[in-house]
Amino acid sequence: MRSAAFPLALLLIIAGCSGQKPPPPPPPTVTAATPLTRDITDWDDYTGRFEAPQDVEVRARATGSITRVLFRNGQDVHVGQPLFEIDRRPYAAAYEQAVAQVQRARAALLNAQQRERRTQQLLTAQAVSKEEAENDVATARSATADLAAAQAAAHAAKVKLDYTIARAPFSGRVSDRRVNVGDAVTDGTTVLTRVVSLDPIWFVFEGAESFYLKNLRQDERGERGSSRYTANPIEIQLADETGYRWKGRMTFLDNAIDESSGTIRAKAVVPNPTRFLTPGMYGRARLLGSGSYRAMLVPDEAIITDQTRKLVYVVGRDSKAAQRVVQIGPLVEGLRVIREGLTPGDLVVIDGAGRLQPNSPVTVQKGKVAPKPGADAAPNSQPLSTPPSAEAQPAGHS
Repeated sequence: MRSAAFPLALLLIIAGCSGQKPPPPPPPTVTAATPLTRDITDWDDYTGRFEAPQDVEVRARATGSITRVLFRNGQDVHVGQPLFEIDRRPYAAAYEQAVAQVQRARAALLNAQQRERRTQQLLTAQAVSKEEAENDVATARSATADLAAAQAAAHAAKVKLDYTIARAPFSGRVSDRRVNVGDAVTDGTTVLTRVVSLDPIWFVFEGAESFYLKNLRQDERGERGSSRYTANPIEIQLADETGYRWKGRMTFLDNAIDESSGTIRAKAVVPNPTRFLTPGMYGRARLLGSGSYRAMLVPDEAIITDQTRKLVYVVGRDSKAAQRVVQIGPLVEGLRVIREGLTPGDLVVIDGAGRLQPNSPVTVQKGKVAPKPGADAAPNSQPLSTPPSAEAQPAGHS
């Protein structure tokens, strides 16, 4: 046993004293690909709430007691639908009296007109004086005015009678009843219920002055029309949703910036045929924030943060990885927009960048930058005060 171990130990000693270094490790293998180039549009994030375009307190238009309630609390109603009935009897009697006055005035006018015609015939035969004929003409004219006054009074009485039925002023959803059968109500004072319209519905939000200025500059350059006169698209998600399900259009931009908050108020109109959206409901919206432009996209994982800088590794023709400082933009389909620092032909390390050092040799496996399915459904961080867009999507996507 000793004779066999001795030659092996001798060989190890000789190898250790020969001065040869172990071979260097092979270059790290990374996956690299050229950026994906797409036409995209930016979207800006906002938060707001839904409001009813029409929100009205239904008040009594007649004085009396409630005789009938004609709706169920909280139900959907259509325009003109009866909601309450106020005691009609006094108003019906007043209307019938006014109608009788119309008939009386019509009879008096008929008599005056007949007398006027006879007087004119007698005047032609010189059987009456001219003064008497003029009196008959004046009497007929007065009777005509009396009839018009009686008809106006009858119309007013009919309006008052109609006001004993309180109707929905527009289609929407009614609140609960504020009065019950037998309660006394006063014309113009007593609130009966409240009605709000739901389809379409408004989405109301406020935008920072920096976003407003950015959009004004875009409008000046012809890149994106101002929402003051352009129905820019807006997409909204509710508090329990991950996608932007609700689609609308901008319809209003206020005429001044609020000095206390530094924001400007805006409204979008959103179709709500199922009446699912309810006034007061919270929503997060993304508003079209730019015109279409060509952008380069890379995976977010390829970007390295070095203090305040954003970096990517690019593989050159010498198979070495070099750092590039880039300016990033919003996310689109799970990929990050690169605004500056790359060219469409650059070979960007998209996997394995964390193992690299500047100017280190690498072994490249060709990869491909592709959109991530379903990534647009995930909400992105909302910008706080800076104008850059919060997210983007391919141009033409709706």
